[in-house]
Amino acid sequence: MGVSETTYLSFLTKKDARSLSSLMVSNKERFQRYFPKTLAQNLSVLDSETYIKNKAKERTDKTEFTFAIKETTSQLVAGLVILKDIDWNNKEGELAYCIGSNFEGKGLMKKAISEVSKIAFSKLQFSTLKIIVHKTNTASIRVAEKTGFIWKKTLLQEYTPPGESPMDMELYELERNN
Repeated sequence: MGVSETTYLSFLTKKDARSLSSLMVSNKERFQRYFPKTLAQNLSVLDSETYIKNKAKERTDKTEFTFAIKETTSQLVAGLVILKDIDWNNKEGELAYCIGSNFEGKGLMKKAISEVSKIAFSKLQFSTLKIIVHKTNTASIRVAEKTGFIWKKTLLQEYTPPGESPMDMELYELERNN
């Protein structure tokens, strides 16, 4: 699944463990606030191997789908897009995403979100996708808006970062075109 000339989307495999752990550890400060669980599960290569194994099971069970954005030449993991909080009855789920600082500002996440949205709508038959973001995360808001997501409402005290008070978050949604 192509994202750009130099990157593509794929599911994580065991051979991605070193690269995934490196991405998480080298971007620890960047991911700590909004991706604390993913970060905590990838602090070593061994941790990442377990994480990848768990993600494969979630994919098989259809409870969560984790995609890696990978560099074509080096095969390094540049970021993640996670389709989570899936509600099969209402055919909806939430997209969460992160990208390493070395890869930001290149439009990769916009392309990756567009690609994962196509998969969610065409292959998984979702009706609605959500992105939940803090109002200060302007880069993430730009990704949501550039990929067609529409602001719906403010979710009061929706998310509590580690060691902080609950925060209001902004809900963006994208509906499948019938």
